[in-house]
Amino acid sequence: MKTAYIFPGQGAQFPGMGKDLYDAHQDLMEKANQILGFRLTDIMFEGSDADLKETRVTQPAIFLHSVVLALSLSQKPDMVAGHSLGEFSALVASGALSFEDGLRLVALRAAQMQKCCEMQPGAMAAIIKLPDSTIEEVCAGIPGVLPANYNAPGQVVISGEEKAVDEACAALKEAGAKRALRLPVSGAFHSPLMEPARQALGEAIAATPVKAPLCPIYQNVTALPETDPVRIKDNLLKQLTSPVRWTASVQRMLQDGATRFVELGPGSVLQGLVNRIAGPEAGVQIGDASLLNNQ
Repeated sequence: MKTAYIFPGQGAQFPGMGKDLYDAHQDLMEKANQILGFRLTDIMFEGSDADLKETRVTQPAIFLHSVVLALSLSQKPDMVAGHSLGEFSALVASGALSFEDGLRLVALRAAQMQKCCEMQPGAMAAIIKLPDSTIEEVCAGIPGVLPANYNAPGQVVISGEEKAVDEACAALKEAGAKRALRLPVSGAFHSPLMEPARQALGEAIAATPVKAPLCPIYQNVTALPETDPVRIKDNLLKQLTSPVRWTASVQRMLQDGATRFVELGPGSVLQGLVNRIAGPEAGVQIGDASLLNNQ
């Protein structure tokens, strides 16, 4: 029996997140405020929904919440993975990245992704109940759009230029999709429209020390277990413009012996996805201090 720690990405935030963890982890949370140059914790604990949806806030907030939870557990994971942004949390939890370096990279990533959204607005849409191969075939025929997140069987997110995403949504509905729903985001994450952010992040990743993790990390780009720092850095950089292969990552972790998937961070999105991929009750969610005490 093996335990996997999994970490959520953007969209999992909520007002008040992490407040119950502050007393036990004040030093780490205040260090985050100092590194960022603004009081992230005040926004996490007291900010509105709208405040938390700013990318420059959202990504560091989810990272901080997730990492604090991971460092609170005495049990060490046998493997780790994170969805998009969550990959940075997974790297810190596995000892490959320091907390400080992880937070700096996340803050830079968030700022650069926000800049890309402002330079060239894009769109994303969730496609429900259609085979991956059909989605890939339809997108291949429409320039400017491609699959971005393979979340679970029957749930894929497409990403790209706004007109192309709308055209793909119409075509995918005709092809039999139960739903083709535009997501409330202003950017085309995990698509070529994020190339300027990838280039800006590349220099920072190259200059950041990455150690061999204490356990394998299953990275979004390959869905394979990685322990080599060079490959980890390369995959981390490619992630911004490449699809998140979450379904394949969970399937590979199952193949490698995972029987329990513990989601660490706000929300329970990954728990739901894991249960769809691995079967009911495979996923466990730990999002606050009260649940930590039961582990």
